[in-house]
Amino acid sequence: MKINPPFDEAGVAYQRIRMTHWDQVAQKRDHWRGLGRWYHRRLNDIYKFLVNPNQRILEIGCGTGSLISHLKPSHGVGVDFSPEMIARAKQRHPEIEYHQLDAHDLSSLEGTFDIIIFSDTVNDLWDVQRALEGVKKFCTPKTRLILNFYSHLWQLPLNLAQSLNLAAPMLSQNWLTPEDVDNMLRLAGFESIRTTAEVLWPLPLGSFGDRYLVKLWPFRDFALSNFVIARPMPQPVKEASVSVVVAARNEAGNIKSIFERLPKMGSRTELVFVEGHSRDNTYEAIEKEMALHPSIPSLLFRQAGIGKADAIRLGFEKATGDILMILDADLTVPPEDLPRFYEAIATGKGEFINGVRLVYPMEKEAMRTLNFIGNKLFSMTFSWMLGQPVKDTLCGTKVMWKKDYEEIAANRSYFGDFDPFGDFDLIFGAAKLNLKIIDLPIRYRERTYGTTNISRWKHGFLLLRMVAFAARRIKFV
Repeated sequence: MKINPPFDEAGVAYQRIRMTHWDQVAQKRDHWRGLGRWYHRRLNDIYKFLVNPNQRILEIGCGTGSLISHLKPSHGVGVDFSPEMIARAKQRHPEIEYHQLDAHDLSSLEGTFDIIIFSDTVNDLWDVQRALEGVKKFCTPKTRLILNFYSHLWQLPLNLAQSLNLAAPMLSQNWLTPEDVDNMLRLAGFESIRTTAEVLWPLPLGSFGDRYLVKLWPFRDFALSNFVIARPMPQPVKEASVSVVVAARNEAGNIKSIFERLPKMGSRTELVFVEGHSRDNTYEAIEKEMALHPSIPSLLFRQAGIGKADAIRLGFEKATGDILMILDADLTVPPEDLPRFYEAIATGKGEFINGVRLVYPMEKEAMRTLNFIGNKLFSMTFSWMLGQPVKDTLCGTKVMWKKDYEEIAANRSYFGDFDPFGDFDLIFGAAKLNLKIIDLPIRYRERTYGTTNISRWKHGFLLLRMVAFAARRIKFV
């Protein structure tokens, strides 16, 4: 095969030697099975968690195609420069489209993809940055790159396994660190979302170590594989419409202020109220203010179920805006802060903007001491569990694109209907979709009307149960 990129002589020789090598490995695997099958089974499990089925997937360096086939894409394309690998991939997984191409030159390939995979590929490339730059043409703003690559700590064990004919032979590797890959991604126009360490024992009986121990210090420092999830550098949107969803229960005294203080954002700002079995005249107060403010697009619904999560889901379902915002009816987060959330999501700084109450000093009665301590502990737990910094899990103000929320709702069965607040349902869902989560600090105010609907002890224990449940579904997979 002709190598099209204008490499110097060393680069051309490097590619030809590797092409010949991987042809030989493909032929060897026809009659030989080493110990690598347990490692690849674990990779399949990790990718199955990271990639939802029925997506458009491109895999660079697909080998014989087992990984991309395992992920059940709606449209799958595998690329490898080894003709022997591609021949076997086409025979074993005919449902996938395969191309014999060099990762450094994909100019003949067309289309866009939801997921682009480099599985143990960057280790072997002549020019990693160039290969990453080459896949940008296949990206949409929502595309996710997923890369996994060997840790340098495993160089000697892998060399030993190869010398004993227990692992497929490899030529000299790049042995990149996560920091190296993060830097190359930035140079190529991508932004890392999170990095994880995976696979502690790539042999039989490694399930406990691979699922649990590798997520804990100090075991994670000895992992075989590093995973990096990245997205294209964000591009600002021109203008988007906004729906501000307010779950209102026993909040009659705050309704007038919401209408008077709500800033205009984007191309159109809509208020969506969901009233939930109030003991006061909240519903009537909303109706009155809607009549007094006809210039503000507004909707009002009565909640049939119970709980804030149920109310927010109804509001999100009925909202018509491109961007969904939650504003707590108690006004402990001022409506005047919402344009900062709009700016953060519209400029692409994040895809899920999470309000944070724990940075600035609070007004005296805004949060009780035990609640403050509990929130701090939950924030540390969730940052570790999600692999992205989440400093405050229970701040009511959260902002996301409606199209992302619709994906979260469609995949809600993965976690189940376990969250009466709605905060964790959204945070876990955003993390499962590999969205970029950004914390936005706000100043938390005292209530001026009514009392909190949160029970410190009852809901505190419920939160602990949710953390344990979610850890099994999002961390220890």
